[in-house]
Amino acid sequence: MRVGFMGTPDFALEALKAIQASAHEIVCVYSQPPRPKGRGQRLQPSPVHAFAQEKGIPVYHPKNLKTLESQEEFASHNLDIAVVAAYGLLLPKAILDAPKHGCINIHASLLPRWRGASPIHRAVWAGDEESGVSIMQMDEGLDTGPVIAMKSVQLDPDETSVTLHDKLAVFGAKMCVETLDQLAKNGQITAVKQENEGVTYAHLLKKEDGKIDWNTSAVEIARQIRALTPWPGVWTTLDDQRFKIIAATQTDTPSTRDKLKNRPVGIVLNADGDVQTGERSVLRITKIQPPGKQAMDFKSAVNGGYLKPGMILGAEK
Repeated sequence: MRVGFMGTPDFALEALKAIQASAHEIVCVYSQPPRPKGRGQRLQPSPVHAFAQEKGIPVYHPKNLKTLESQEEFASHNLDIAVVAAYGLLLPKAILDAPKHGCINIHASLLPRWRGASPIHRAVWAGDEESGVSIMQMDEGLDTGPVIAMKSVQLDPDETSVTLHDKLAVFGAKMCVETLDQLAKNGQITAVKQENEGVTYAHLLKKEDGKIDWNTSAVEIARQIRALTPWPGVWTTLDDQRFKIIAATQTDTPSTRDKLKNRPVGIVLNADGDVQTGERSVLRITKIQPPGKQAMDFKSAVNGGYLKPGMILGAEK
C-alpha cells in the first residue's frame, strides 16, 4: 500500500521505522520544520525528518495544512492511507479525506482517557495503574475518532514518563503495522466508536507545571517528578533561585509524622534530603540541581553549601 507518514519526535520514529521495514511503501513523510538546538542554535531536523532523509523518503514540513496549495500537494501523493503519530499540526478535513482510507493515529493512551497532547505525562502524574496505545481512525475532533485497536500495559510503581514513552512507542509501532497489514489483506478496517464516559484531557504541558506545591503529599510530588522529568522539569525556589528536583521518593513513617506535626511544609529536615510535605508526609530528594550547576545527590548539595537543614523550600518572600 501507498502510505504517508506524519510525525515528529522519537515516539513517532519507532512507527516510521517499523513501516519502512514492512511490505508497505512510504511515499512521503510530513514532519515539523527543523528547529534551532544546542549552544550554537543550529537548525536540527526532527528524528522523523532525519530518518526519512537517510532512507531517501521525500520530506515535507509545511507551516500549516490549511492552505489550498498544501492540501493539493498532499492529495497529489495518491495515498492509500496516512499514519499520524505526534505530528504537531491539526489536520483539516481536506487532509483527513485525501487518502483512500483516510488517516489513522497512534495515540499513547487508552481512549477516551487522556485525549490531547501529553497523555504519557498525565498518566504518570495522575498515578494511573494502566496506560496503553490506541490506533484510531481520525476525524475532525481532538482524538475523538473510532478506535481500531487498543493495547494496555500496567504501570510500574516507579514508572516515569521516559520509561512509559519507550514501552508505548514500541507497542504503537507494532500495532500500526498490524493495522496496515489487515487493511491490505481485507480492504477495510473495523473501528469502534469511543465511549462517552471516562473522557479526560491531557492538556499541553507548560514550564509552570513543574513548580512544586509543598502542601501536596509526598506521593503526589514524587509522581510529578517522575512525570515531568526531563521536560518541562520540576523545580522549587530558594531565595528567589530555582533548584531543579531530578529524583525523589516518598519516605514516610508514623513516628516521623508525629515528630513533624507542627513543622512548615518545604522545610529541609536533614542532610539526607528529607523535606516535609503536605498531609504530614515526607519526600526524600535524592538528586537535585542547584542553579547554574550540574545535577548532584542531596548530600553533595549540602556539602557544597547550596542547601542546609532548616531551610524552607518554596517559601515566598
